[in-house]
Amino acid sequence: MNTPHLSVVICVFNEEDNIEPLVLQLDNQLKGLDYELVFVDDGSTDKTLNNLKAQQHPRLRIVEFRRNFGQSAALAAGIEHARGAWIATMDGDLQNDPEDIPRMLQMAKDGNLDMMAGIRQKRQDGMLLRKVPSKIANWMIRRASGVYLHDYGCTLRVFRADLAKSIGLYGELHRFIPVLADLEGARMDETPVRHHARQHGQSKYGIGRTMRVLSDLLLILFLKRFRHKPMHLFGGWGVLSLGSGSVILLYLLAEKLLGHDIWGRPLLMLGAVLVMAGLQLIALGILAEMQVRIYYESQDKRPYRVRHIHQPGFKETVDSDKA
Repeated sequence: MNTPHLSVVICVFNEEDNIEPLVLQLDNQLKGLDYELVFVDDGSTDKTLNNLKAQQHPRLRIVEFRRNFGQSAALAAGIEHARGAWIATMDGDLQNDPEDIPRMLQMAKDGNLDMMAGIRQKRQDGMLLRKVPSKIANWMIRRASGVYLHDYGCTLRVFRADLAKSIGLYGELHRFIPVLADLEGARMDETPVRHHARQHGQSKYGIGRTMRVLSDLLLILFLKRFRHKPMHLFGGWGVLSLGSGSVILLYLLAEKLLGHDIWGRPLLMLGAVLVMAGLQLIALGILAEMQVRIYYESQDKRPYRVRHIHQPGFKETVDSDKA
């Protein structure tokens, strides 16, 4: 098979009844496009894998996991094995509509965008356990990250392949893909997309996943603000703590020189703890800076991304793929 223009990545886990209708829908909606379908079976325990293998589709490729590794790992594997110049991602539960993909692809091209994200319209999910937690999580991510998209939980997205392959998915960071794309300097927009009620199988989402957003959000905030300069985080707090502790201890030293008893005073313990904490935070910041330097230098990476190198004297625009 030649390199396709579009790769559609679908992660599935125990979706045996949705495979055949989803492949049929994709085939009907993507006619006229040079595409491939990359299904990632995330360790399904039902007949999902068998039903995928039964699909005699010339554009279908299957990535089979040894066990369940989670949605972020499945998306990362699908993106890694995708060969298209553009990559679309979607859920395998028939709630996303493949009809939206060609429109989103064209909008991304027309707008010279790196990513086009979906906003689920008339969302067909439960209010208390799905919609309300999702709205809270979306608000928290927007406020904390400064990336103002409406629907972080919508898997339906279209990317340039170079962006999708550079965002580095691991853990459970799939819900923060727009923030990770922003870290790479991506130009993105969003558009309303259809959303259907689940017909077969059971939802894999719940209130527990929403609660984990809080811990992942701390990591995203660190990556967004201090990824290249961790000393600004640890060193700032370290200097503040060390300075405060030193002032307290100097005050107590003056008290001691004046003949006052300072032994056993809570203020003495506070000053000592602040000084020790400050020294540890500064040391941690130095170690983090050294790790950042090793990360970039050992892999010949750059702490920046070049979109294009423009040469006005020539008719062609040279892309920089090595940055």
